[in-house]
Order: sequence, then structure tokens, then C-alpha cells
Amino acid sequence: MDLGGQRRRVVVIGGGVAGSLLAKSMQFHSDLTLIDQKEYFEIPWASLRAMVEPSFGERSVINHKDYLTNARLVASSAINITETEVLTAEGRLIGYDYVVIATGHTESVPKTRAERLNQYQAECEKINSARSILIVGGGPTGVELAGEIAVDFPDKLLTLVHNGSRLLEFIGLKAADKTLNWLTSKKVEVKLEQSVSLNDISDGGKVFQTSGGESLKADCHFVCTGRPLGSTWLKGTLLKSSLDNRGRLMVDENLRVKGRKNIFAIGDITDIPEIKQGYLAQKHALVAAKNLKLLMTGEEGRKLEIYRPSSIKAIVSLGRRDAVAQLPFTTVCGSVPGMIKSRDLFVGKTRKKLGLDPHTVLD
Repeated sequence: MDLGGQRRRVVVIGGGVAGSLLAKSMQFHSDLTLIDQKEYFEIPWASLRAMVEPSFGERSVINHKDYLTNARLVASSAINITETEVLTAEGRLIGYDYVVIATGHTESVPKTRAERLNQYQAECEKINSARSILIVGGGPTGVELAGEIAVDFPDKLLTLVHNGSRLLEFIGLKAADKTLNWLTSKKVEVKLEQSVSLNDISDGGKVFQTSGGESLKADCHFVCTGRPLGSTWLKGTLLKSSLDNRGRLMVDENLRVKGRKNIFAIGDITDIPEIKQGYLAQKHALVAAKNLKLLMTGEEGRKLEIYRPSSIKAIVSLGRRDAVAQLPFTTVCGSVPGMIKSRDLFVGKTRKKLGLDPHTVLD
């Protein structure tokens, strides 16, 4: 939006599910800068499929420049924010009129798309060459990875260890039970209420000790436990008092950081009382984009959009054809929810939201 012939400066920090969609939505309405530590957006719920089918990553790993045709990309991390500027790890100061924080969870990933695709290739080769595989963590990531490996590599000896009393603790007991039955039917050995010491590995890194005193042999392992929130960098900034005791940014009903007129937060980093899911982060992005446009028009009296938390609804894929779905009034497992998610994992739909061809990959 113009103000006296000059576009308002919007800085988006974080190029994940929420940040990328907001940046795409605002690029022709502002002087937009996206700050992200990597040069690409990765559809996170498709990453596990790419581990067993590396070519799948060709559509799910998208260079930011492919959908941001009218914006500035700074491939770095933000390390400080003041009332007027954002400081990056490379020492660059970027001024803003509005800033949106969408740093989600921290993750150690390569900087370039080519490096990320090569990483998938290496992970697939590791799975392919292993006879026995250990997965640590029974949340959605661990369950979905177990499903992908069990379906694509049914000859592997697959063990999943989870420290909780049931799988998928973020949703209901029925969904957890159906998931356990499905994994068991695929000959996945599931060990609940146990943890694995990754500091006590013997026999050349192939024997793992559990908290229950068991020794598990595995040629390779994958750690699928929760990742820390991407808010540590905020603790020394003007927003340190805006973090709750879990490190989440406290936001109001319009998705602005409480007490701030021009700072928004969206996605997993917020304290919104709902489960953290990609489709909800996309909803955050669209509400915040609408409110930014309203604020930049300067029209007094226009009411900002209110974000209303959603009830629990989740679909966890189980390989290529099946899934478990918890909906407001029922829980189902099998090919019906699988038809909704598991075949394409919403990759085509997500690409379309970014204005890209659902199927064609740009070189």
C-alpha cells in the first residue's frame, strides 16, 4: 500500500508454512523483505515421503524466489529487533514499518535447495542399505516416518520407541489405538513408556539402550522428538516480555503481539490455544495479511479480522494409501482419510496457494 507515494516496509522473519504464505500475499501490497536462514520453503509434512522417495522433494522443496517475484530475500537469521529495525546474523540492518515473526521451530537444515535434495537422497540410501531401523519418538513425525518406511520397505526390521503411554498424544485415544493397530499390522515393533539413550550407543553405533533395560540393535536410527521453538533469539530483544513461560509469543485476537501495534506473530511460535498444524499456520498467515492491508490503507473505523482458534482436527498419514483422521465427531483410519492426505500430502494444494503449478517444477 502506498502512503504519500511510498510503499510501507513489511519484514517477514521466517520462511516456513506461515511466513512464506504471508510473504506471497503481501509482496504486491508493500515493500516486502523476507528473512529466512535458508533459500527455500519446504513443505514440512512432505519431508518424510521424500526420505523414502527423494524425487518427491522436487515439488515439496521450493526456492523462495520461485513464488516471491516482487520481494527482497535475505538468506540469514534474525538476531535482534528494535522499534524500527531488524538485525541479521550477517550484521545487516533492515528497517520496517510492520514486522511479522514466523520463526516456528528451530531445525538444522542446509541453506540451499540442492543441498536439501541431496540430503534426502543420502537418507534414502541409508534406509535402503539398513536391515534394521530405529525410530525414536511416537508423535506425528515418528509415526508418519514409520508408516512411510513400513510401506515402501516392508522387509526392514522397524522399531519405534516412545516415552509416552500412547502414540500421538496431541490427539485422542481412539486415534492412538487405531494407529498402533495399523503399525502392528505392518510388523512395526512399538515400545511405549521407554526412552532411548543416544549418548550410550555401543557396537559401532548399532546397539541402543532403552530406559527399560533393553538393548536394541539397529543399523540406523532417526530421532523424531519435538524441536525447540524458534524464539530463543527474542529473549534479548524488546519482545522478551512478550514471551510466555513456554517461549511462545503472546498475541491478541488480530494476531498482533500483545501491546504492539505494528508487530505480528503467526504460526507455531504463537500462544494460540490450538494444536500446531500447517493448515492452521496458513490460516494465521491469511488473517495477518488481511489485517496488514487494512492497517496500511489507514482507513479509520475499519475492523480488523479476528482469528478464532479451531477445534481439534488432524490427519496423520500412514504410508501412501492410509491415514488416521480425528475429526470433531469421529475418528477413522484407513484408505478414506488416506485419499484425502496420503497420496499427494497436500503438496499440489500448497504449491497452488503460493501461485505455482501444482505439478510442474521450475528449474
